[in-house]
Amino acid sequence: MKKVLYIILFISIFSSKIYSDDDPWRLMNENTHNFNESIDKIISTPIAKAYLYVTPDILEIGVSNFISNVEDVSVGINNILQGNISLGFSDFCRVIVNSSIGVGGLFDIASKINLEKHDEDFGQTLAVWGVSSGPYLVIPGLGPSTLRDAFGIIPDSFVSPTLALDDNRASYTYTAIDVIETRARYLGLDTLIIGNKYLFLKNAYLQKRDFEINNGEIEDTFDNFEELDF
Repeated sequence: MKKVLYIILFISIFSSKIYSDDDPWRLMNENTHNFNESIDKIISTPIAKAYLYVTPDILEIGVSNFISNVEDVSVGINNILQGNISLGFSDFCRVIVNSSIGVGGLFDIASKINLEKHDEDFGQTLAVWGVSSGPYLVIPGLGPSTLRDAFGIIPDSFVSPTLALDDNRASYTYTAIDVIETRARYLGLDTLIIGNKYLFLKNAYLQKRDFEINNGEIEDTFDNFEELDF
């Protein structure tokens, strides 16, 4: 996943597809971006660094695999909703294999037996159904999104394991671990950001969504690099 993000960030710098006319809420978005940056600097990044420092590599991998295994339920449902029945079946097979032989998802046995990991969500499903992305939107505490992707978060939350947990403490613990693990996974990517961070992250996010919605096919021509507003 991290390799894909490096590719997206690189293409976001050089691609001729610059997203300049899809941000009617820019003032609000920039204020939210600045708020998120402050929270990330004060809280999220220090906690993520501490997590990486105190957690053995093998445990980090296990936590990442566990969260990925839980996410495969939503991935499978969205693949089926998009008409990718065989891929959805494969996703559910991943859950069964990793939840059993993989000791509750701590070990990614499914990938070792060629059950490929996919990355689908309801935002992508809406895109496949023909729903326009709508304006770019920065969500407080969550970051870059679009109006379509923001609505997509709601259905995805209904298949979250936190809804199946009767114990609020367990639910909050899982959510906290998920947030910390995700932030820790992206540490270091900030060093690739050049120029105006808001515009860079916006372009990178929209390129990433194009990449995901089109299953890896992305416009990568390098003309008009000078059009980037730094």
